[in-house]
Amino acid sequence: MDDDYRARVLNGQVAVAMLEELPVGLIVTVLASDHLFVENVAVDPAHHGRGAGGALLRHAEDLAERAGVPEVRLYTNAAMVENLAMYAKRGYEERERRNEDGFDRVYFVKRIGRSPLLD
Repeated sequence: MDDDYRARVLNGQVAVAMLEELPVGLIVTVLASDHLFVENVAVDPAHHGRGAGGALLRHAEDLAERAGVPEVRLYTNAAMVENLAMYAKRGYEERERRNEDGFDRVYFVKRIGRSPLLD
């Protein structure tokens, strides 16, 4: 909660999901040389199940494709079983589980773009 969101907004790392002119969610992304990292994705609980989370993830995937990186990476807490199911449903593959900073984290990856074998 101590992140400098003003700087992230100015750097173009934050996108906001809007519904009827109200912000209902946000995503924070960081571009690396070989992937796009989703640092945070959050949707107002009152708006869960309405597609905002999926739209935010599609936004990140579009950013990755436009940047020419082959994958999107993210992690979530293992206790967030709804997140685990949502990411798997959207094509994210679980890669690793580990304990960091007292949190049980589950790491996911989604490949982006066309396979060179299909070109």
